[in-house]
Amino acid sequence: MMEDYPLKTLEIVCLGSSLALSGLFYYIYRKKRKTVDKLNEAPQLALDEELANLLNQAPGKCLQYVVIEGAVQPIGEPLRSQFQEASVGVIQKLVLREHKLVWNSLARTWTDSERVLHQRVNAVPFNMVGSGQAAVRVLCPLEATGPEMEVIHEKFHQATYGFTDLIGQYLSGEKPKGQLETEEMLKVGAALTGVGELILDTDRAVKLRPPADGSEYFLSTGDFETLRLEQEGQALVWRALAATCALAGVAVLLWAARRYYRRLQVKWERERLRREFERLDTRAGRATSPSSANGGEEEEGEPEPLENACVVCLNNPRSCVLLDCGHVCCCFSCYQALPQPTCPICRQTITRVVPLYQV
Repeated sequence: MMEDYPLKTLEIVCLGSSLALSGLFYYIYRKKRKTVDKLNEAPQLALDEELANLLNQAPGKCLQYVVIEGAVQPIGEPLRSQFQEASVGVIQKLVLREHKLVWNSLARTWTDSERVLHQRVNAVPFNMVGSGQAAVRVLCPLEATGPEMEVIHEKFHQATYGFTDLIGQYLSGEKPKGQLETEEMLKVGAALTGVGELILDTDRAVKLRPPADGSEYFLSTGDFETLRLEQEGQALVWRALAATCALAGVAVLLWAARRYYRRLQVKWERERLRREFERLDTRAGRATSPSSANGGEEEEGEPEPLENACVVCLNNPRSCVLLDCGHVCCCFSCYQALPQPTCPICRQTITRVVPLYQV
């Protein structure tokens, strides 16, 4: 039975959820912490003519995790904006989002909601260029975390509807607000920070690619210090979430332990009272045994009715005082059998039981 266990079903669910979330958040924190440590250890290389010579002397002509900064330059024809002809870039992202109001039956109000109807990303090969003729070819840019692209077009198309549409919206619980059309682009000439694996190809072309050891690949339009601080902040957030969930689990355990200890205290108190009543019953039996022996023949077969019989069982004498009401109405065995700790006479809650001493 569940009464025998110190944890209730809801507490087990809360404890399990807190431990699972704590473990998940801690796992994400460890991954972020590992990324931050690698960023702190990554060397920052200057994008100049000496970079190719440095890679040529490296083992395998490869540097596993480095930081490089330069300006974006396309290899060939760049991408042109569909809405602003003067804007050109190397990565283009077109997104169409639907915005609507959804009826929340719990909060009894309309809440904003959005979903992506269409998304398309275009990219062309590009380099990061530095001083002189030095350039680094950026491979697999869409696999990188980032970069933060500039929004060069944003337009909201308001939804129009008639009377029948209004009735349908209230019946369905959804009100379309309209569609938001955006275009983002990594422009030509933008400053870019790349963190990844640097290799020297057979044609002496320097290339930046995702690390072979599975480390996180970064492309950022901010500087390296901003990127590092952002990753540290994310790691701290995940650590705080893991600690919060762990503390919640500890709180559930402490609450269950406190309730279980109080239950044990009540059990110990009842056991003490039981032993006290057994001791009083033993003394009472010894006190009445001489008188029973003198008149035993006359009263044999005719049990003497009890004047102060227990109102519950009507067999045992009343042997306890129920507090705070003060009624003397039952024996200790019947008190222990009560389904609720309430007085059988006045239904007041019983806070304490005192043995009744009869002389």
